[in-house]
Amino acid sequence: MMHSDDQHTDSPAMALPKEVGAETTKHSGGTLLTHLLRVEALLASWGARPVLRTAALCHAFYGTDGLPLVLLELSERDRLAEAIGREAEELVYFYASCDRKASYPTLAAQDGAAVTFRDRFTGAEFTPSPQQRRDFAELTVANELDLAKVNESFRERNGAALLGLFTRWAPSPVGAGPPRGDRGPRLTASAQAASMAVSASLAAPSSSSSSGMPP
Repeated sequence: MMHSDDQHTDSPAMALPKEVGAETTKHSGGTLLTHLLRVEALLASWGARPVLRTAALCHAFYGTDGLPLVLLELSERDRLAEAIGREAEELVYFYASCDRKASYPTLAAQDGAAVTFRDRFTGAEFTPSPQQRRDFAELTVANELDLAKVNESFRERNGAALLGLFTRWAPSPVGAGPPRGDRGPRLTASAQAASMAVSASLAAPSSSSSSGMPP
């Protein structure tokens, strides 16, 4: 069940998005604020950890590689950290900083293969921790699934690419036992079920982007 605006009214993580204009910024399916709420609600339905759900409420603040809109400048990171906590703010930054073309191909690498994440703000390249990869994967899947659900043209353009991305990022099948070592982002089992169910609608013939990467 989607969380309503009322459930977050007293939360600093809810107050700041309204303060910086998310409530009046148009976005697929309504406003940017309603998108943020839907993404958080989807993560909640998967049993995502609380800090990731908090980050989801502000995940578009610094813009993304697919969304140039910026609600807060990077010079204001402390302001966001004060509202939602440092760990959640670092997740927001990590999500926003992803150079998707450079980073997506290796984020699902398995069995010790090299993983390279490129920060589009600084140009720095590094190997993210398994937890960072899991958080990034779950937030990305929730974000893209919400867009696909409310925006038919987005789904038609990017369905095939999204389906491929979700498949690479999915965890081991339920009952397969714990993964050996660091084998890809590893969404939770509930996230796997949700992504695969919604991805059934993404598998229809579409004209996905030539890069194979969703926007």
